[in-house]
Formats: sequence, structure tokens, C-alpha cells
Amino acid sequence: MLKNYAPGRIWKTFRFLLTVFLIVRKKERFLFIRPLDPVAFKQTILDLGVSFIKLAQVLATRADFFSEEYLNELKTIHDEVEPMSQADFEVMYARAFGSTRPFCKFEQRPIASASIGQVHRATLKDGTEVAVKIRRLDIEKDVADDIRIMRIFLYLFQPLFSRFTKNSLEAVLNEFAAMIVKEVDLSIELDNLCKFKKMYQQDYIRFPDVYPRYCNIDVLVMSFERGIRIDDKEALAHSNIPFTLLMNRVVLFYVEQMLVCGLFHADPHPGNFLVREDGTLVVLDFGMVKRLPNSTRIAMIEMIKAANEQDFELFIVSCKRLGIVAAMAREDQMQELAERMFDIFGNENLSAATMQTLAFDVLDSMRELPFKIPQELVYVMRASSLIEGLGTTFIENFNGVKDILPILQKNIPRALGTGTGLFSTFKNEVLSLPLTVRRLKLIISDLSEENLHIKLSGETLEFLGEYIRAYLRPIGTGFIFITAAFFVRGLKFPYHQIWATILFLLGCLKIVIGLK
Repeated sequence: MLKNYAPGRIWKTFRFLLTVFLIVRKKERFLFIRPLDPVAFKQTILDLGVSFIKLAQVLATRADFFSEEYLNELKTIHDEVEPMSQADFEVMYARAFGSTRPFCKFEQRPIASASIGQVHRATLKDGTEVAVKIRRLDIEKDVADDIRIMRIFLYLFQPLFSRFTKNSLEAVLNEFAAMIVKEVDLSIELDNLCKFKKMYQQDYIRFPDVYPRYCNIDVLVMSFERGIRIDDKEALAHSNIPFTLLMNRVVLFYVEQMLVCGLFHADPHPGNFLVREDGTLVVLDFGMVKRLPNSTRIAMIEMIKAANEQDFELFIVSCKRLGIVAAMAREDQMQELAERMFDIFGNENLSAATMQTLAFDVLDSMRELPFKIPQELVYVMRASSLIEGLGTTFIENFNGVKDILPILQKNIPRALGTGTGLFSTFKNEVLSLPLTVRRLKLIISDLSEENLHIKLSGETLEFLGEYIRAYLRPIGTGFIFITAAFFVRGLKFPYHQIWATILFLLGCLKIVIGLK
């Protein structure tokens, strides 16, 4: 079972990851190896399969990493692979259902086949039509092997990158690894689907019904849902369902998920959204679900509010709270970034193409900043790319500012948990007053008992870390020079004592400068 570690596959993994790293660092080559061109890059991903296809779908949202040529190729990669062999299918079917035979009819040919599993159409004994998702044989081992190989190469490549680039790449890989491990467990998908059905009960959204008695880690049995794919332009045109209505529903659904509730569908590609005859959206595939921390949601809301109101101070604060820009970023850099972002948000007359060009320019300029995308935002970007893709496909001269921002603005008060009226805001403040008083009492009590603990924010810790590193770097360099001086002094070559003296003096000078 060493097929995942075959030399040819290891080499392709190395080429894939090295290409990512060289592109991010804008390097032409590493030693004698050049990055793969966009077409070869895509083919390498398809050859590696399973985890790399999933990872490519995440990377397709990273305009801060890749040029437009690479992004165009990445966006064409779909999670569609050949079905399991009949022998593998029989093993997994027997493992999933054992001696139980819940179906009176089961179609052997899958209606969909992806890297994690495949879906079959079946009928329960009571006549209910269902979709049966069965995972692939040994998929959990294949995923674990792929993640292990990627982590090893990431560790080896670390010296090539600045700390911020490394953190951003690590965020992508760490978030991806955590999500795909959950995705291969179909019992987790069952739990996610049940949570969505309970949490989101809008009348314009539908989720499949589930049959838990037939579900386990290897299989998920759901109601069979009919509808038109949300990106099927021709079929939607014949259905006479206004696409602007569908677009509003998708946006409202994701606003509700990301800004209000915090639990959101993290695999938002068009194949996971069907449109029924009455315009209801059917949402499928809950293997990748993410919960956003409250602090991240609030920072996202603040950023939207700041962009709308052209509030520079709030924009910078929200960027730092999200962890997008490091705490030590210079104010003039942040000022330039904010002004360019405000130019985009403030111009409702931009075409989709012009807006995309400006966005790429801004992202390109941000590569020079201590900039990173925290892992919580990796999948949020996937949702925005779905909305952008649908908008540019169906709406002439689509503009995210003009078409999407008003919906976000309208939902800010609800996302913050407040009503729109003065009385509602006042009521919420009064109701929260006892909790505030109780917290103040605890702080005073801890202070009097000399038991007060101060928790530093991530931003403060990051700033302190950079300050300490900057302070210790010349001192460390000085000690290296002094150590080298003693080493050179012990060697026998012309002028070795002079070189030793020069190294010693340089080391002392470095230490003195560092201690000032």
C-alpha cells in the first residue's frame, strides 16, 4: 500500500508545491527548476488526484498568490473523477450496509463521482426515492498520506519564505487538512446537514431530508432532490425564474451564514446549488462546513461598514483584527491600501472587467506588505468567488459594489444583533448591563486578591514578537561573528589573525548596535 509514496508521485507533489512557492515569491526558478506553466500545473493536480483536486479548488480563490493565467486554469478544475471499480464498490457497500438491505431498487451506475465518494440513485422499500453517497475505499488513508507529504515539503521549503508568506501558506494547508479529514467522514456530514436544517429555516432554501438509521461513517442516505444547476443559463432562461431573484437568495443565504449565524457551507460551487420550479434553492453536500468565531464575524462587518462609509480608522482596525495585515505595518502603506480599496468600493460605474483588474492591482501591491490571509477567511473567499462567478455569468456589467454591497449594508444591524430602531438598541444595552456589572465585579475581586490575569490580544503578541526578533537579530549576528573569529583564529592561512580580528570587531559592533 505504498502507491501514494511512489517516486513519480513524490516528484509530482514536489513540482506542484515548488510551483506554488515560486509563484508566491515571484521567483523564476529554484536552482535549475522552473515553475510549471498554468496548463502543466493543472495537469499535475489532476494526475495527483483526491486531496490535490480539493486543494486546487481552495487555491483558485487566492488572487493574492496567483496570476490571472494560473487562476483561470485552477477555476476549470472540477471534483469529477472516474467511479470506483466494481470490486471496490462491493467492499464499501458491504461495509456500509452489512446484512441490511434497505433498498428495493439500487442503480449501480453512479449519478455523480467525486474524489471523496460517489452518489447512487436508489429507492427505499417504502417507495421513497433517495440519493446514496458512498465514500471511496481507503480514502481516509489516501488523504492522510497526501497531507503528510505536503507537510514535509512545506517544512523543507520554509527557509525560502518570509514569515508572513509562510503563515499564509500554512493557513491554507492547515485549514484544508482539517476540513478534508472531516469531509471523508460521512457521519460528520450527516451532523452538519442536520445542523443546517435546524438553523436555517428560510422558505427560499431547502436541504435534503436524511435517513439516519441507514447512515454511518461510510454512507449517507438522503432524499433525492430535483432541480436545475444554478449555473445552467439556458435551462434557467426556459424556466422563467428571474436570475436576480436567485442571486439575491444566494447572497442573503451567505450573509445569514457568515455574518449572522457563523456556521457556513464551505464548498460553494455551482454543482451544490439546484433551483426548483418555484425558485427555491436546494443546497447539497455538507462535507465542508466551517464555523466562524464571533470576533471574525464582527471584524468582517466592521470592514464592510468602513468600506461603505470610507472610514480609514475603522478599516485599518478591522484589517488588523482579521489578521489580514500585521500589527507592525507602516501607516503610509495602510493609507495607500485603504485609499485604493475605497476607490473600488466607491465607484459604482466600474465594469466587472475593470473592477477585476483593479482588484488584481491592489492584491499585487499587498504582496509587498506584511500581509496574510488567516485560515478562517480561506473558505469565506470561496463563497465570494461563487457569487462573483454567477454574477458575471448572468448579470450584464455585474459590479459587486453596486449589486452586493447594499444587501450587506442592509443586514449589518441584524448581524450585530441589534434592531434598526433606537428603542431596540437601548433595550439591548439595558439588558446587557447586569452582565457588564458582574464582569466589573469579578475584575475588582481578582485585583484585590492579586489574582488578575491579563490576556494579550493576538495583534499585541504579534507586535511584541516582531519587536523582540528585531532587537535580538543584530545581537545574534554579533555572536555568530565572534564565534567565527575564534574559529578563524585557530586556522592556519595567510592573514588569518587579521581576519579573526575583523570578525571579532564586527561582532562586537553588531552587539553594541543591538543593545542601544
